[in-house]
Parts: sequence; structure tokens; C-alpha cells
Amino acid sequence: MKNIITQFSRLFVGVLFIISGLIKLNDPVGFSYKLAEYFSEPVFNMPFLEPITLPLALFLVILEVVLGVMLLIGYKSKATIWSLLILIILFTFLTFYSAYFDVVKDCGCFGDALHLTPWQSFTKDIVLLFFILILFINKELVKPLFSKSVQNIVAYISIILCIFMGVWVLNHLPIKDFRPYKVGTNIEKGMEIPKGAPQSVVEMIFIYNVNGVNKEFTEKDLMAIPEGATFVDRKDKVITEGYVPPIHDFSMEKDGEDHKDQLLKEPKLMIFVTYDLTRSEPSGMEKLEKLNQEAKAKGYKVIAMTASGQDEIAAAKKQYKLNVDFYFCDAITLKTIERANPSIVILNDGTITQKVHYNDIKDLKL
Repeated sequence: MKNIITQFSRLFVGVLFIISGLIKLNDPVGFSYKLAEYFSEPVFNMPFLEPITLPLALFLVILEVVLGVMLLIGYKSKATIWSLLILIILFTFLTFYSAYFDVVKDCGCFGDALHLTPWQSFTKDIVLLFFILILFINKELVKPLFSKSVQNIVAYISIILCIFMGVWVLNHLPIKDFRPYKVGTNIEKGMEIPKGAPQSVVEMIFIYNVNGVNKEFTEKDLMAIPEGATFVDRKDKVITEGYVPPIHDFSMEKDGEDHKDQLLKEPKLMIFVTYDLTRSEPSGMEKLEKLNQEAKAKGYKVIAMTASGQDEIAAAKKQYKLNVDFYFCDAITLKTIERANPSIVILNDGTITQKVHYNDIKDLKL
């Protein structure tokens, strides 16, 4: 019985680590954004780590996949199980911190393929920790499946393939797009809220200074606020979250107006997406004006979308001789639309028909 439980744990943990790792390896840039959330001020306040989030993300997801493969084939089982235990303790701490303090809404454990709430993520890690502890206690039962030479070959091949996949998706786009803005999506429909969808239940909290101390009061308590208390602030506390459409916070703002309603009705619209012009890849930006002229000659309306300010826009237009209008959109939304900076998105009547990395402009069908 002990051996059966151990082998089940080996299979369960190995397969889950491989699946989780491959999903994130499909989109390491997206996982790096999630790591940046953990390193930001509201969470661990470790901004010095933010510049290395992408290489760290690549290392972690490759490690996940390779450890899963090594566990399944029984390669260096003691070192593998020790590594898995350390990794799952780290993940469990992160997901507990996120859930308890409500700071990171989605751990990114399965990328955009499967969104888990913070407590669901923590529960998942507790389950994994349980099975990894079984493996740790019964390390001697995790035997190699093949000879030493075959084990080495399988382990090294898994590392090489993971590195190749990581480099490929960074220089192109995710192999499988799990995001709300994947090809075939109509943006307007993605923003719709179905009739009868559950509504959010929000409680208004009023903060008053009472004798030098800030105190919170609900709407029911307003009549009991002490005399002489001064109003400080008001915040909304979400009691129950309602339906959130797949696409939200999408805008196409220019000169203080949102133009998305008219632009999403354009029959042929090309968008240059660059969430931060100060971080955009120069080799990609240099290709945009030529593409702009080619697209306009074929009847396309061409615009750019960014979260950068007017000074950065003016500098980019001058540097790259860009003759396009820039529209503002939230940086997180633009990062969700596309991972490359810049990238090109084609819309027909609001439906996304093509998306390419700046390295793949030649693949556009105009």
C-alpha cells in the first residue's frame, strides 16, 4: 500500500508540475508580470528584483517542467524531491500571503489558461505539499525507470527543449493564446455583461477622524458618528464580486475622449500596441512606419495605443518618424492584449483577426 501511494504521488506531482510549467513557459512574459506584482511595493516591496523578473520567470518555469520530468523517470530522486519540497514551500508561502493579505488576485500558477482565486491557489499548494511530503518520506521507493545513460539523455533533452521553447516564444508570440484578446475575439462582445449576471455587492466605508484617530463607519453607523468627528475619506469594500466580463478597462482615449465605439466599427483597423514607449524595442519600432504606409495604401486605418505620456509619444514619433495617431489605454490592458513591445494587431469591425510580434511582420496578411 505504501508503494502504491508513493507511486501515485510521484505521478500526480510530476504531471501537475509539467502541465503548470509548460503553460507558463508558453507565456513567460505574462508570468514575469505576475512576479513583478509580488515584488511591487504593496506586496514585498522589493523593486530591485523587478528588472530580473523575466529571466527569473524563465528559470522557474523551466525548473518546474524539468523537475516534473525528473520525478517521473526517477532521475536523481533524492535531489529532485528535495528541490520539489523547497519549491512548493516557497509557492505555498506566496499563495498564503496573497490570500491572507488579499494583495495578488491571481497567483498565475496556470497562466491565463486557468484563473484561481488566492485561496484556491493556496489550497492547491497545500495538496501538492501533502503529496510531496509523502515522496520525501518514501524517497527510497522512487526508483529510476531507465538505465543511467537513458536517464541522462531524457533529462538533458527536457532542459534543451524547454530552453528552445522559451527563446522561441520570447521572439515570437505564445504558441497557444489563452488571453481574452485572442484571435477571433470581438472586443465589444467581450465587454458585454449578460442579462441576469450576478452584480457585485459593495459596502461603502466612511473614514472619520475621531479625537485624532481614524475610524471606519458603515452606512448604518452614520447616525452614530460622534460630534466633532471630521470626514477623512470614503472607500468601497467588495462583499461579493459580481460578473466581470473577460474584457474590461479597455479604452482608446485621445484628447480626453474615448473613441473605442467608432474605432471598433472600422472595417480595416491596424493597431501598433506599445504599452511603454521608453521600453519598446528599437528594432521593432523602426519597422512600424514602413508598415504604416503599406497598410494605408491598402485601405487600413492605422493607429497606435500606449500608456505613455505625451512627451514620450512626441519623442517616439520624432525618433522613428511615425505618422500615426496615438491613443491612450491602461498599461495592464495593453500588456494583456499582446506581449511584444511593440506588436501589431489587426481588427475587422472590432474582431481581432491577426496578431503578430514585431519579428513576424512579414507574416501579416493585408
